[in-house]
Amino acid sequence: MKQLFFHGDENFWFETLRSLGHIAYGGADLGEVLLTADRIKAGDYDSWYDEWFATAERVWNVAAEAHAAGHPISARDSYLRASNYYRTAEFFLHGNPDDPRILAAYDKSITSYRHFVDLSGPSIEYVEIPFEGTTLPGYFYPSQLPSPQPLIVMHNGFDGTAEEMRFFGALAAQERGYNVLCFDGPGQPGTRHHKGLLFRPDWENVVSPVIDYVSDRPEVDTDKISLLGVSLGGELCLRAAAFEPRLKAVMAVDGVYDLGAVTMKFIEGSRDDVEKAVTADAAPEIDANIEKAMQSSPTARWAFAHGQFVMGGTTPREYAAQTLAYHLRDGIAEKISCAVLVCEAADDLFFEGQPEQVYNALTTSDKTLMRFTEEEGADAHCHLGGQRYAFGRIFDWLDVRTPVTSEDPQ
Repeated sequence: MKQLFFHGDENFWFETLRSLGHIAYGGADLGEVLLTADRIKAGDYDSWYDEWFATAERVWNVAAEAHAAGHPISARDSYLRASNYYRTAEFFLHGNPDDPRILAAYDKSITSYRHFVDLSGPSIEYVEIPFEGTTLPGYFYPSQLPSPQPLIVMHNGFDGTAEEMRFFGALAAQERGYNVLCFDGPGQPGTRHHKGLLFRPDWENVVSPVIDYVSDRPEVDTDKISLLGVSLGGELCLRAAAFEPRLKAVMAVDGVYDLGAVTMKFIEGSRDDVEKAVTADAAPEIDANIEKAMQSSPTARWAFAHGQFVMGGTTPREYAAQTLAYHLRDGIAEKISCAVLVCEAADDLFFEGQPEQVYNALTTSDKTLMRFTEEEGADAHCHLGGQRYAFGRIFDWLDVRTPVTSEDPQ
């Protein structure tokens, strides 16, 4: 998709497109996004925070005034948009974990979303999922059809929230009659910001307790459970599916085969040499190499800074070493036996070529590679800009595998 703002900074543009894409399911309004982007100084992370936070505050005030005046629908819709704008505001701040603006914006984002939930009636419910001595925050979107109905478990990826999953498939699925459970796992905002949990590669040990929790709900048809993961979640969900037999289908939006390969492309040298260097006790040349990449590439700067925040490591190199554990090699992809949908974006900023790697590694008898193109307006990573179209195709695929039971059997 043609870059309309922030020429020379693909990250600023992608995050702007992200909010533009969320218009489709109520997460933003066109004028609010365009005017905010127009005020931001390209490449200036303080400017990014200031302008998005200002927009979020303005929309929050609109919501609060509407709420106080007895206009719950107006308040609900504005709280939802404010939540997304607060999330966007703190997106680039994670290079300094102690920056007070991170929690100021994140907490306001969650409060906004919880107000949205409170004003939405029975169509959404906040849940706390028991997990290894703590809880994972999430949201249950019940089907509006008679129970039981199929369930889709959903999670975000490297940098997104459970709240954002409303725009990344939850509402689209609920509209079609599915039950949906969205959650934040370790390393994702709902557990990282206040609980300090970091990402872990054995995602099956995250997904299985979530399925345990939701399977007791009478609304859920436990013979029709599927899993959807977004962005890095496209590797995590497939990893979970390799070890979780209760899944009938898994959807990777988009397919990710090897996170380490993405990290390694910013570091000069062969893959074998770089892997040895990043896992060594000391590698000053690689440290300098990574620093050079972070200075010259906005994408590298953000990826390494945010990566340390959510995966750990005292240096960017130590974070790079962490990424090597996130892959579907060594027979993992071949263990998946359920139906698999692998989505691919023609102009993927982060994981170009990896969906096809996933697809080729799969041995399940039911696998699909679904490509999205510029002509469709859905060629960006995770199909931002074409979300109604993309999720229409995705859930049409799922309908064949875990069909919703019609309210009228005739």
